[in-house]
Amino acid sequence: MSSNKLPYEKYRVAGDLIFVSGQLPIDPTTGEIVSEEIKAQANQIMINISQVLEELDLTMNQVVKTTCFLTDMNHFEAFNQVYAEHFGERFPARSALQVVALPKDALIEIEWVLSKA
Repeated sequence: MSSNKLPYEKYRVAGDLIFVSGQLPIDPTTGEIVSEEIKAQANQIMINISQVLEELDLTMNQVVKTTCFLTDMNHFEAFNQVYAEHFGERFPARSALQVVALPKDALIEIEWVLSKA
C-alpha cells in the first residue's frame, strides 16, 4: 500500500445503494481544510459531495441518509442553515452527533448513503 493511499474507498456500491465515505471540508486543489468557520466548512463538504454525485450521475434528491459528525454541537444551528440550502425541500434521513475530534482538525464530517432508484 502506498503511503499516500488511505485504506478506504471514496464510495462502494451495494445494489441500488451507494455508501460514500465521510467527506471532510477539504479543498481538493490544496488538500487543506478550507476555513476554521463552520459555515465555510459545511459548504465545502456540499461542494465535495456534489462532485461525487456528478461522477455517479446522481443528484441531491438521491441522498437518502446522512450521518453528520460535529466537534461542537454549538455549531449545529449554523451547520443546519448551510445543509438546508443544499437540499431544498426534500431532506434525507439524518443522524447528527458530537465527536471529540476529526481528521485535520475539521469541525464537521458527513457520511452519505445514496440510492440509484
